[in-house]
Amino acid sequence: MSMAYDEYMKQVVKPMRAELTQAGFEELQTEEAVEQFIETNKGTSLVVVNSVCGCAAGLARPAVTQAVLASEKKPDQLVTVFAGQEKEATAKMREFFGDIEPSSPSMALIKDNQVVHFIHRYDIEGNTMEAIMENLVSAFEQYC
Repeated sequence: MSMAYDEYMKQVVKPMRAELTQAGFEELQTEEAVEQFIETNKGTSLVVVNSVCGCAAGLARPAVTQAVLASEKKPDQLVTVFAGQEKEATAKMREFFGDIEPSSPSMALIKDNQVVHFIHRYDIEGNTMEAIMENLVSAFEQYC
């Protein structure tokens, strides 16, 4: 890829990143950062696999940020990787998810280093933001 393309994409995804980081999510941009997260993760964590697609913009990011704000019970940690941007970090996180089929966007609730709840792209597309929020809040209530 050319340097111009890389710089263009960095600029394009800035607001997509900010939507999550401003809501308290920590970006894991390297394979090493994901490994450190996996090694030190305690309690419950919500992992968002971010994406540039329309369902990430119109449904996934707004639903996850609002669910975190609205829920009385919340994950201990909020982290995100960006599919198509930090490919090695995303691949490492997907390894951690085990046999769960790769999906962008997606959300994984992890408790004691086990995926206990997963929301695939097909659970996001064609759904309402409210239904996705309810799905997340229900998982928070059960596992957090």
